[in-house]
Amino acid sequence: MNNDDAVVVDVFYPHPVQKVWQALTRSDAIEAWLMPNDFEPRLGRAFTFHTAPDQNWNGMVDCEVVALDEPRRLAYTWRNAATQLDTLVTFTLEPAEGGTNLRLEHTGFAKSGKAGQFAREGLGAGWNSRVLRERLAGYLNGQPVPHGAGSAAGAA
Repeated sequence: MNNDDAVVVDVFYPHPVQKVWQALTRSDAIEAWLMPNDFEPRLGRAFTFHTAPDQNWNGMVDCEVVALDEPRRLAYTWRNAATQLDTLVTFTLEPAEGGTNLRLEHTGFAKSGKAGQFAREGLGAGWNSRVLRERLAGYLNGQPVPHGAGSAAGAA
């Protein structure tokens, strides 16, 4: 997997694996730290993330759960028809001393050419900073998570 194709983010959370897993797989939790959705943790389940559109994005991401290994691994497709982005998001959880290591791999950008690289840059910045390190961390810590510019990246 080359850098043009993937966003990879590793984060440690001082919380048990089960708590982090629930934050990744409960629709209300996902809405609190990422986006409104109709997610259900069921293999093959199609669902949609939705938020306010902007000039670069229609605010909709169509997804399907393609891997579910509770409480270790979750993967879903990430499709935006407006930008012809068709990628894969994978979360892997590993117990660690004092908490959980989470690895996010968002892959498949290279096949979309220049548009894919633009999306990779925007999504990479979002996942690596405010989404996983601020919003999900805040949610896990029981802090209010402000809504607004909190989607993975407005350019998806």
